[in-house]
Amino acid sequence: MKSRLFALLTAVTLAVSLAACGDSAKEAADKAAAATKAAAEKAAVATKEAADKAAAATKEAADKAATATVDAAGKAADATKDAAGKAADATKDAAAKAADSMAPKK
Repeated sequence: MKSRLFALLTAVTLAVSLAACGDSAKEAADKAAAATKAAAEKAAVATKEAADKAAAATKEAADKAATATVDAAGKAADATKDAAGKAADATKDAAAKAADSMAPKK
């Protein structure tokens, strides 16, 4: 991007220098205008390509983040189910032990 801007400024400087010399100033100005237009078009294309690449990279990152979020949510749900199952088992065991200890002894 900087090199294109440098080329543009160089073309303008060259045009002004040639115009100051008086040798075919109109032709030099036309060439400078054409060079300026070409440089601007190239800069526009490069900017569009960079924006397209950035958009694609952003979409890819968002897709990866969404996938990671879904995976993490699934793992959290599994862990919650496992913990709830263990808590239910522990409660059943405690209730059974309490019932056994309260039962009349023979």
